Amino acid sequence: MFSYRHAFHAGNHADVLKHTVLIATLDHLLEKEAALTVVDTHAGAGLYRLDGDYAGTSGEAAEGILRLLAPAKAAPAPVPGASPARKTPKKPAAETQAPLADALARYLEVVRDFNPNGGARVYPGSPFIVHHLLREHDKLKLFELHPTDARTLDANIAQLEAGRQISVLRDDGFGSATKFLPPPSRRALVLCDPSYEIKSDYARVLDFVAEALKRFATGTYAVWYPIIPRPEAHDLPRRLKTMATKAGKSWLHATLTVKSSKITTDAAGATHRPGLPASGMFLINPPYTLKPLLAAALPQMAERLAQDRNAAFSLDSGG
Repeated sequence: MFSYRHAFHAGNHADVLKHTVLIATLDHLLEKEAALTVVDTHAGAGLYRLDGDYAGTSGEAAEGILRLLAPAKAAPAPVPGASPARKTPKKPAAETQAPLADALARYLEVVRDFNPNGGARVYPGSPFIVHHLLREHDKLKLFELHPTDARTLDANIAQLEAGRQISVLRDDGFGSATKFLPPPSRRALVLCDPSYEIKSDYARVLDFVAEALKRFATGTYAVWYPIIPRPEAHDLPRRLKTMATKAGKSWLHATLTVKSSKITTDAAGATHRPGLPASGMFLINPPYTLKPLLAAALPQMAERLAQDRNAAFSLDSGG
């Protein structure tokens, strides 16, 4: 169960979606003076080198954050349209890219803060993004069970000298994170983004969110998930929507697709798997400001991160 290492995937298109949503959500929640507790159920190593062995091996950042940081150029085709996912006609080749939407520009601003000399040699994972934005009286609870990533996370967090503001726990976030709910200030954001390397993770996400809502119904819950050809992956957002609706809670669901999920065979008979083609973010009790921000940012993500003609996005909400 410990084969997954996020270092191979840091800065990819899924991170672009997840961290754009995370930053926009935090920016809103931190407008109130009362302390905020952020719980990250699967923290990973916290900080990644994009010029290191792991990220360099996969090259996924080149199709994610590095593409967004590249100088603007003629817009590629196709240009995805509005939710639900659909496409609009191709732009003229000479037309340059429009200025970035506010949420996407804010995401790049945060990444650049970790790279003062330019480029993106360092990519901040969720723990470092959250700490970068939190105030002194806010709290951050990090769970990581992978033995190697947990040691790396400990070492990375130690460099921050954050004292008691950050707690790093080598424990199962699914089973233990709810003990911090509700926090004393009764304000919390919970990020749940397991690797889903075993399919039981999908059911555990549902059980975790259900228990968290029982303990703290007014918390904000953000769930990342991969969109892959697996029934559990397609069932997860539907069941989260049902859960939120039954609880009388608002919800928001955003997806980003960058390429086809089809397995292909080349002329030599070799089989090619597409890797991760899409991912989604499902939020319960999202900030009211998040949907308009994503409505502007998602089309640009789909356009600029497109790897083939199947690039698209969707955005839906309720409650």
